[in-house]
Amino acid sequence: MFRLAVVVILLGAVSARAADGVVVDKDRRTVSVDAKVAPRKINDERFKEIYPVEVIACWPFHPTPGKGGEKAHETVVTIDPSVKPSDLHKALASLGLTPGEPVAVAGKEPKGPKVIVFIEITGPDGLPKRLTLDKVLLDPKTNKPLPKSVEVRFTGSVLTQPNPEKPEKVYGADLSGTFLAIYPVTDKTVCQTSLTLKEEKYLKLETNKDVLPKEGTPVKLVLEVPAK
Repeated sequence: MFRLAVVVILLGAVSARAADGVVVDKDRRTVSVDAKVAPRKINDERFKEIYPVEVIACWPFHPTPGKGGEKAHETVVTIDPSVKPSDLHKALASLGLTPGEPVAVAGKEPKGPKVIVFIEITGPDGLPKRLTLDKVLLDPKTNKPLPKSVEVRFTGSVLTQPNPEKPEKVYGADLSGTFLAIYPVTDKTVCQTSLTLKEEKYLKLETNKDVLPKEGTPVKLVLEVPAK
């Protein structure tokens, strides 16, 4: 549930807790979401191999379909299901962003305002350290990082009709549990990168274990809205 709770004023910065695990900092124009480094191998007979990374953040795996993240076997971080993707959407909208258009077909590029994405870890000195996506992801065949030219865009999610016998539609990402997709393999997500399905065919990504902490480590997904 999206609820604006206590506003904290500290050293001139204004932060607001938009939902449990989601914090909006209007001065710094950021949204921070509690997360954990995701496992790259799912202990389930349906996932017998390690699949290339296709999303940045989603709900964790659940053995019962519909209760976990659809892309939990190919994500960088997981976010507790108590946080809905629509919570992130509302948090970004509170910073003045208008969603664009998600895509899930070949030949089209997602539309929407740019956001800068970081994975915030605890550095060796005990202080927060923000990693850009080119530090977090690489092509294991070439050892080259995700190109810095790749943008993340606030597309918003398609609306989905869960029950074909009822007219009600819901925020599709709240069904898929996907917050940020690298490729347009789903339009049930809050954000997508500028990559298309054409790049997905040859750019197979893996997490950079030299910089990310071990699986299960608490981290934060941080989205920064660039100043106009």
